[in-house]
Amino acid sequence: MGSRFPRRGTRESGGEPYRRRMPRRPLAVLAASLVVTVTGALLTPAAAPAAPGEQDARAEGVRYVAMGDSYSAASGVLPLAVPSPPQCLRSSRNYPHVIARRIGARLTDVTCGGAETGDYAEGQYPGVAPQLDALGRRTRLVTMTIGGNDGGVFIGAILKCGVAGLGTLGRGSPCRDQYGASFERTVRRETAPALVRALRAVHREAPNARVAILGYPWIVPERGGCFDKMPIARGDVPYLRSLQRTLNDAVQTAARRTGSRYVAMNRASHGHDACKPVGVRWIEPVLQGTNPVVVHPNALGERRMAERTITVLGLD
Repeated sequence: MGSRFPRRGTRESGGEPYRRRMPRRPLAVLAASLVVTVTGALLTPAAAPAAPGEQDARAEGVRYVAMGDSYSAASGVLPLAVPSPPQCLRSSRNYPHVIARRIGARLTDVTCGGAETGDYAEGQYPGVAPQLDALGRRTRLVTMTIGGNDGGVFIGAILKCGVAGLGTLGRGSPCRDQYGASFERTVRRETAPALVRALRAVHREAPNARVAILGYPWIVPERGGCFDKMPIARGDVPYLRSLQRTLNDAVQTAARRTGSRYVAMNRASHGHDACKPVGVRWIEPVLQGTNPVVVHPNALGERRMAERTITVLGLD
């Protein structure tokens, strides 16, 4: 292919070299404790070789490449897409599949749970190609969610705030008191420029495509919370909401700087957070949820993300 997304740890990438990532595993809950780890983990110890993505059989449709992380893969929503790498926890009901069916597109789906911006240029797992490899001059549409896993900041904040909340039985704001502005500072200083680099690479590899990046649907409400479902201290609920807003702001800014379309989810997903009942919530809670991968969109959330994307891009 032509020019590539700069490899991490090279002079081309700018800034300090990327550190080697630790192995990633799915979000999970163990009895009487909160264990939320990096998303999109191995289902099997050995990785089967995989093609860049699965192709929709309708060759006449627009060439559509779906990229991104577990919110795009719909990790935890069954059934899994076949064929697809089992480590990626890619669902056949994710929003890219909903979009492709609605508009009659020819879909190549390379979404993968746990993906970071660096996985666009490097294989995320053995046998799983870099996501940029799926793009080309004939690609006409690209969608993604990405950035939430970078540096482990957002997922790390959910874990740390959950542990802190359990320690105070939901009282006070122990996570904010301990970590202050550190999470948001990392998003602004590290995640934001990484998003710009990733989107620029996508445009280089798919110069004739419309490129859209979605914001992340709300995980927690503005205030109050639901300690029985999301073990976050009451005072830390607005703290996590602010962190997610900062992440979505970084996504929106990166889209603007790279000529990409931003699909805002803040207003659309308001009132559909993980504290809401089944049939209303788009995100599954840590406890009392219906999906094996917690704090992720359910099938309803994926459909709504698809509908919002179709509307914003005028795909109807």
